[in-house]
Order: sequence, then structure tokens, then C-alpha cells
Amino acid sequence: MRQLFTAIAAMIGLLAMGTATSAKAELKVGDPAPVFSTNAALAGEGKNVILTAMLRDGPVVLYFYPKAFTSGCTLEANAFAEAMPEFEAAGASVLGMSNDDIETLKRFSREECRDAFPVGVASRRLIDAYDVAAGNSGFASRTSYVIGRNGRIAHVYSSSDWRGHVRETLAAVKALSN
Repeated sequence: MRQLFTAIAAMIGLLAMGTATSAKAELKVGDPAPVFSTNAALAGEGKNVILTAMLRDGPVVLYFYPKAFTSGCTLEANAFAEAMPEFEAAGASVLGMSNDDIETLKRFSREECRDAFPVGVASRRLIDAYDVAAGNSGFASRTSYVIGRNGRIAHVYSSSDWRGHVRETLAAVKALSN
């Protein structure tokens, strides 16, 4: 029994370390957003997504989440899907990113993102470039960036609680258009 408690305490410690590490390291407002192209899924179909092409149409909300089909990530995807008319009215697009494989993301884009926005494959290199690694797990921390048309970070919001990400990024996008 004591070994079980020790193992649980160690796991909690690792999770806390991953959160603390990622919370300190995010890109800052004004930093140039690392440019990338990646495999993504929209409405169950695979496509290539290029950040610079998305930015030509307006600001981009780039949100990283740990794992498709987990409770918090599913609720966050649902919330972004419901808010897409507001993001579009403000001239912004949304791209979700995780290190899930493309087949998983095809299903996630259809079932949880409700065909409203693409979700892309975040390689370890991309996770590192955006400083959102959750420890050494290979997963991304729950971090949202608003990237202005100029390719610079306009807003950063990092919280393991999915509930604030839509509100924070939508407010930031609206502030950009004022």
C-alpha cells in the first residue's frame, strides 16, 4: 500500500513539474511566431496547413492541447467550435494542435471540432519551438496563442483548465481589430 502511495505522489510531482516547466517557457507577446507547415484535418479530411498562408487572411488562434478525445480536450474543442462564428466575425481563424496522429485528428475534427476548424499534428519540434512541452511526456501543455497578421505573438494564455481559452483568445482577437 505504501508503494502505491509513493508511486501516486511521484506521478503528481511529475505532472506538477511538467506544468511548471511549460508555464515558464511560453513565447512572449511580441515574439515572432515560429513558422510551420503540418498535416492537419478538417471535417474528417486530411490537408496541409501553413501558418503564413493562414495569416494572410487575418489573425490566427493557435491552441495546443494534450490529447484528442480526453475530457478536457474534447470540451475545449467543442467550445472553440461553438465560438467559431464569433472568431470568423472578428476576422480570425483557429487551429488546434496536438501530437496525435493524423487518423485520430481526422475523427476528432469531425466528431469534436464539429467540422468548424482544423486540427494539426504537432511534432516534438513544433511543440519545442512554441515552448509548450509538458515535461518530457511528448504532449503539449494547454496553451493558446493569438498570432497577429504581422506574424508576431499578440496574446498568450496558458492554463490546464480548458474553460478560459476561448474567452481569452476571442477577447484578444477582438482587441486586435479595434
